[in-house]
Amino acid sequence: MAASITASLQILATRRSTSSSRMMLPSTVISNTKVTIQTKLSSSFSISFAKPFRQSFSSAPRRDNNVVTRAMSEKNDKNSVSGLPIDLRGKRAFIAGVADDNGYGWAIAKALAAAGAEILVGTWVPALNIFETSFRRGKFDDSRRLPNGSLMEIAKVYPLDAVFDSLEDVPDDIKSNKRYSGSSNWTVTEVAESIKNDFGSIDILVHSLANGPEVTKPLLETSRKGYLAALSASSYSFISLLQHFLPIINPGGATISLTYIASERIIPGYGGGMSSAKAALESDTRVLAFEAGRKKQIRVNAISAGPLGSRAAKAIGFIEKMIEYSYANAPLQKELLADEVGAAAAFLVSPLASAITGSVVYVDNGLNTMGLACDSPSLSV
Repeated sequence: MAASITASLQILATRRSTSSSRMMLPSTVISNTKVTIQTKLSSSFSISFAKPFRQSFSSAPRRDNNVVTRAMSEKNDKNSVSGLPIDLRGKRAFIAGVADDNGYGWAIAKALAAAGAEILVGTWVPALNIFETSFRRGKFDDSRRLPNGSLMEIAKVYPLDAVFDSLEDVPDDIKSNKRYSGSSNWTVTEVAESIKNDFGSIDILVHSLANGPEVTKPLLETSRKGYLAALSASSYSFISLLQHFLPIINPGGATISLTYIASERIIPGYGGGMSSAKAALESDTRVLAFEAGRKKQIRVNAISAGPLGSRAAKAIGFIEKMIEYSYANAPLQKELLADEVGAAAAFLVSPLASAITGSVVYVDNGLNTMGLACDSPSLSV
């Protein structure tokens, strides 16, 4: 027996280099190499591209597909890479609700791409043309940059309006709207069928959708139509997506939705039924975790993210004040980065989180834990 064996395990992995012949849109193909790359997102979350995560560990030497796991002495090579990498190579993700390059949906797409997943996105039909044009002309190149220096590729962009399950649900005024002209197959059922025809299946489903037409109105002034519209676009849309995508999600897959603390705390100004929609989304997360888990071992989780100054969030009207409040009162006094939400999502859909489902994970610098506003004027009296 070797003397002084440490209790920690390190994983040594060597993998044969492979070349990719798969076409990506836009067409930039990056070949895999034997070089071990360990990088970080702009947050402190580490993603390794070198080797896949192994769920079983043993102190005895073991060989499995060119992977050797053994207990290591402290005197062993200090240059070897240790830790638990997030490896999503061979996985395919569909992110619903990406319309620009500064929201949480985009950040999640980047994190999944950095971990090796193939990326498909669904973009709201009226925003599709400007999104594709901006992407094609390189306006997103800076924000597409991944930790290893390459650019995130999107295999395909699908037009999507998740408010409508099928074409029969679409009213005539939407069908004839010029913002929808030139696009087809954009209802939830049609998009699921299109992805099935194009790619066969997916492994990861991300719901990054929300809309409340009366979000600036207090709940007491919200109309029935506005309230139901908020629930339809912001919570039922997730049920619809999972319902119609379930047949093409591979067993053991994972889903993520985005929620907000207004589901359980009073946020004055976050109106129009949006707080109710987020509460419904979190409740649905638990129920769907049971149902999808029993059907296909699919995990269902939600991320309760702190405020971000995205274009969509600016519709609330006071997002900058919300960000300032978070900075002043959260346990971690720092700016919340979209990449930090992306990193949390990458963890939750990875094998590292294989036993986590039905959970709401807070990524908000700890603001959800506070019961007293540190910047309250009453504290200075």
